[in-house]
Amino acid sequence: KPAEGGIRVLSAEKRIDLTGPIVKVFLTLKVQNAATGADASHVLIAFTPAEADHLAIVKATRAEGKRKKKTYVPLPVQPTDPAAAAPDGARLYSISLPSPLKPAETTTVEVFYVLTHSLEPFPAEITQSESQLVYYRDSAVLLSPYHVQEQGTYVKTPSTRVESFTRVDPTSRSGPDVKYGAYSNQLPYAYSPIILHYENNHAFAVVEELVRKVEISHWGNVQVTEHYKLKHGGAKHKGVFSRLEYQARQSISGASSFKNLLARLPPRVHSVYYRDEIGNISSSHLRSDSYKSELEIEPRYPLFGGWHCTFTIGYGMPLQDFLFESADGRRLANLTFGCPLLNTVVDNLTIKVVLPEGSKSPQAVVPFETEQHLETSYSYLDVVGRTTVVIKKKNVVGEHNVPFQVYYEFSPIFMLAEPLMLVTAVLLFFAACIVYLHTDLSIAKSQASS
Repeated sequence: KPAEGGIRVLSAEKRIDLTGPIVKVFLTLKVQNAATGADASHVLIAFTPAEADHLAIVKATRAEGKRKKKTYVPLPVQPTDPAAAAPDGARLYSISLPSPLKPAETTTVEVFYVLTHSLEPFPAEITQSESQLVYYRDSAVLLSPYHVQEQGTYVKTPSTRVESFTRVDPTSRSGPDVKYGAYSNQLPYAYSPIILHYENNHAFAVVEELVRKVEISHWGNVQVTEHYKLKHGGAKHKGVFSRLEYQARQSISGASSFKNLLARLPPRVHSVYYRDEIGNISSSHLRSDSYKSELEIEPRYPLFGGWHCTFTIGYGMPLQDFLFESADGRRLANLTFGCPLLNTVVDNLTIKVVLPEGSKSPQAVVPFETEQHLETSYSYLDVVGRTTVVIKKKNVVGEHNVPFQVYYEFSPIFMLAEPLMLVTAVLLFFAACIVYLHTDLSIAKSQASS
């Protein structure tokens, strides 16, 4: 969809949060429709090709009301047709307004988006005692398909150690904050490249693959098993690792490494375990109450740049907290998407929801685009197998940790299948024993014929 020519941006404020391993951007746009023109039902935002490739999530809201009565109404955001013409390969996203913007009318739209794998370690390799420095690339002015009257860009880094940053006057710096602008009267698709080189020792925890298996049993339990392939995505470690130096000078040695992670689990979890290929790992701590559960895990060794580890987390949950009946009579499993590990990026997420045997017509409702298909899983005493809903998504961040629903049809008669199989097996066993005890299997000599 081409840019709606009647719109212009009266003011734009872009705030870039670089304090962690993931880039978070907050954008406030005050837009106005032209005095002579048609109503505008959409507002477009633009991303560079590199940003679009690393874009994990984008949200938009519009503030309604004033001061204490102000509310934020979420707005739908969708990518436009890739064939839409935009200079230098810019990718456009369309924000749908709840009501069309009439001529000369103004509104304020707030946009939030997350970029992953957008911080480049430089140097690419560091020793155990060195801090991690990264590059971040962006534009001092807002990339927009509209004319922008006034704008400013604010960048926040995690520390005061900023090695260098591009100056596009007016530019100022105060401690960890760098301000670009204000700039006036920028043309559509204006772009002024900037590079910031700064210290970032936060844990660059990247889950290369997460497979979560959720098994629903109508006998009262939901069993969750999560298999992780984790790596440190920061500057690669070079040289020899000294555990003695690491333990003696933890604040200096291995500043960019991490040795523990925090997983936020649902409330009232039970039978929690944490293990790897070797066996159970005892270095974990669970804090649980009626509102949340937090599991702090420690791998067998601290992770430096480029290092990997694999592990499994498992736990049970009460069925009544997650299974309900919908208005149309179907069963409804209300589960949580995403990764429970805080401040991580998941490159490939697979969720397998294993429904009870006999379930029919499953339907997964996820509030964003995913890949879905069905498969059949087999467990103990299964005859025809269990219908399994498989949901896959790439580039998952903490903002994806939202509820999703799986609807399915289930007849209670199927709950008797496994008990009847057990009863039948026991009866057959006793019947076989009775037959065996009453059968004479001895070999006797036949009497000689008279």
